[in-house]
Amino acid sequence: MVSVHRVFWKGETVKASFLKVIIFVLLMVMPLAGHFQVVIPSDDIIDEQAKSNIAIDCRFCHPFEDEIMNMAYPAEFGVVIRGGDKKDLRETLSEYKIEGMSAWRTDYKLNQPGDHVFYVVPEPYWEPAEETFIVHYTKVIVNGFGMESGWDSEIGLKTEIIPMTRPYGLYAGNIFQGFVLVDGKPAPLTEVEVEYYNEGSRHIAPAPPFITQVVKADANGVFSYAMPAAGWWGFAALNEGEEKIVSEIDGKSYPVEIGAVVWVKTVTMK
Repeated sequence: MVSVHRVFWKGETVKASFLKVIIFVLLMVMPLAGHFQVVIPSDDIIDEQAKSNIAIDCRFCHPFEDEIMNMAYPAEFGVVIRGGDKKDLRETLSEYKIEGMSAWRTDYKLNQPGDHVFYVVPEPYWEPAEETFIVHYTKVIVNGFGMESGWDSEIGLKTEIIPMTRPYGLYAGNIFQGFVLVDGKPAPLTEVEVEYYNEGSRHIAPAPPFITQVVKADANGVFSYAMPAAGWWGFAALNEGEEKIVSEIDGKSYPVEIGAVVWVKTVTMK
């Protein structure tokens, strides 16, 4: 369950009111971009010992627009190997800055075969434009040395996407299919936001709806999406948590958007 946190915001009431007016005006003229917790490794397939050292990057951002937001030291970060127990890697993370915003990274050496599911549970992020806290339970799968075991395992997050398509070894144009769980149960008709990690802003969306694409899960919590380009794709299955968080801004309780996020890489066929 999401724990209750108190969030501090230094500033005068007048300033806060003025900020709300500005945000309201902006919302009237532009759509909200999708928020995505990111966990991306330097490689998702390790097939030899010489390449077994990987870097793992954790950041909070708008992936297509390549806009970074501040990420606090995460509540959890670890790995599950071949569907086994969680291994805590939180203390290995090092903070770094992108445009003044905090992000986190670590180096990891794969020393055994099988699928490695890296996961992060961030601290709640306050989004004033939506008057909502955001917690994205995020994972990415790295295959080790050819043993394909564990990529479809449930690792026990509050909400998570279980891949039905093997989440590596994918070409651009392949379909990714998964099903959404909340508290270990299928979450029917969940809305799933999809974004391409447009690092360096190489691609330009012809209209705002192309930035964050949307599919809905069926009655069994299953969704599908065909990935049209090579690169990293993020899938965020969004629901509202049962608990609320009390804000220090005004002492009110606000809803929590719980997102199950998974990152999948595609490559161009040569």
